[in-house]
Amino acid sequence: MSSLSATHPPKGLEGIVATTSRICYIDGDRGILAYRGIDIHELADHSTFEEVCYLLWFGKLPSRSELQDLRSRLAKERTLDPAILDFLRKAPKNALPMDVLRTAVSALSFYDADEKANDHDANVRKAVRLTSQMAMIVAAYDRIRKGQQVVEPNPSLSHAANFLLMLTGEKPSPTAERAFDIALILHADHELNASTFAARVTAATLSDMHSASTSAIGALKGPLHGGANEAAFRILETIAKAGADPVDHVRGMLAQKKKIPGFGHRVYHTEDPRATHLRQMSRELGASSGQEQWFEMSRRIEQLLNTEKKLNANVDFYSASTYHVLGIDLDLFTPIFAVSRISGWAAHVIEQLDDNRLIRPRADYIGPAYPQKYVPIDRR
Repeated sequence: MSSLSATHPPKGLEGIVATTSRICYIDGDRGILAYRGIDIHELADHSTFEEVCYLLWFGKLPSRSELQDLRSRLAKERTLDPAILDFLRKAPKNALPMDVLRTAVSALSFYDADEKANDHDANVRKAVRLTSQMAMIVAAYDRIRKGQQVVEPNPSLSHAANFLLMLTGEKPSPTAERAFDIALILHADHELNASTFAARVTAATLSDMHSASTSAIGALKGPLHGGANEAAFRILETIAKAGADPVDHVRGMLAQKKKIPGFGHRVYHTEDPRATHLRQMSRELGASSGQEQWFEMSRRIEQLLNTEKKLNANVDFYSASTYHVLGIDLDLFTPIFAVSRISGWAAHVIEQLDDNRLIRPRADYIGPAYPQKYVPIDRR
């Protein structure tokens, strides 16, 4: 029997190393995030989402021809079986898009050419398909629930531009396309976060890529993970509707011991490096669209929490105002997180299955001391 002691594992497995990985490097003390050793700032400044996908899946930056080949493969896979579109049309119009995405991704496996294959090459092909198809599902369901026609993708456009095209029906401006592309890069992977760990646990049973992705989507849905940017924007929306002062409003929340979503991080002890870029994107998009108020409110809240509570903004805080200015509905914020993170989930599933061992941790038992006697029901 084990008892609660100084050696008891930390709640939430904080700081526990669960596996080795070559995909993502984080130094929380220095605010460093890197994919395959390349700093996120360099990738956000110079790369594209397609290039990052190649880096995550193949372990290196692509040559020009390799990148073009991946872009062509992604374009080819931007198609959904009619049965999936039929499901999207029959889904309740008031269903949460995250729930629809979870169910649709599970159903995609029925129509996948590699459904029964679980080898490395098949999983890379599934990674390409899922990355293209998940973006289509999110955009298509949003249009269907609004009574609009599903928009066909344009094979000449980037992944980011195609998503915005399929969502809005209009080709995005270069500024909007680049902003969304950077957002996809920033959200692509983040080591063993809850959804990625869920994906690896599922894959480790020798289940398939679609099952692992469905597990990940279920974990991402939670407000303590992917749902935090929705909660952050609800605060901004409440302040705007009430015409309130953002600092006074947040101070009131703090006085009531309420958590402010989008601040603090389990891993980073300084600024989340992804927030650095999203802050700038929020500022630039706000200025170019005449919607500066969302950035200005966000900045005042950030300054308050940084000064008085020593809390730094994380990836969720400025992604909220960024997505809103891009014209994205609030309940699509978390599905869009998944549209990006599928690239990282897939990379981790591939890595897990390339050198697999069942993930089966133990629990430190702290219940009643053994042995306890069974008491017959008539004596209880």
